[in-house]
Amino acid sequence: MKGSAGRGCFITFEGIDGAGKSSRIAEVVAGLSRRGLAVEQTREPGGTPLGERLRELLLHEAMDLETEAMLMFAARREHLAARIHPALAAGRWVVSDRFSDATYAYQVGGRGLDPAKFAALEQWVHPGFQPDLTLLFDLSPEIAAARVAGTGNRPDRFEREQRDFFERVRMAYLERARSAPQRIRVIDADRPPEAIRAEIEAAVAERFFP
Repeated sequence: MKGSAGRGCFITFEGIDGAGKSSRIAEVVAGLSRRGLAVEQTREPGGTPLGERLRELLLHEAMDLETEAMLMFAARREHLAARIHPALAAGRWVVSDRFSDATYAYQVGGRGLDPAKFAALEQWVHPGFQPDLTLLFDLSPEIAAARVAGTGNRPDRFEREQRDFFERVRMAYLERARSAPQRIRVIDADRPPEAIRAEIEAAVAERFFP
């Protein structure tokens, strides 16, 4: 299946750090490629040379909350203009690790950004545009934190936040899912990989290849 008028489709993966998105993203990209589709895998913040530079600032430099939110959307605007929109217009599919749902969860839910300011930025940067399907990996912060610690990687400034921060992020994600049930599919990420993989395959097939 293609989007309207030959447009490609846009799939995003969301969830708190440690929810297990990364390996599942690679599986979805591989599965779509096996169907003969041209697929681009990307991430936010990032996805473009400028976006990757902004990512380094966002993950490692302390800053005011509103500065953080505006930089997130600045990186997103560049991502959309330079990569996502051109790919979709050319009929390619785009699979992204995070999009605006993450900003709602982390900056509004986690940090307390005014929802009206988030909505204004979202309306300015991508009015009327949302992913065709969002897979939200839901996991308790306790389990997610243990997974992150087990990687041995140096945590960024978001990963160093306290447990209650991630609880707020998780609740904001679920609130966002309730507001867009046709777009966002909540995946219970506290299950064996085989069960998660099967649910994702079913969700993608149901949405795009009925």
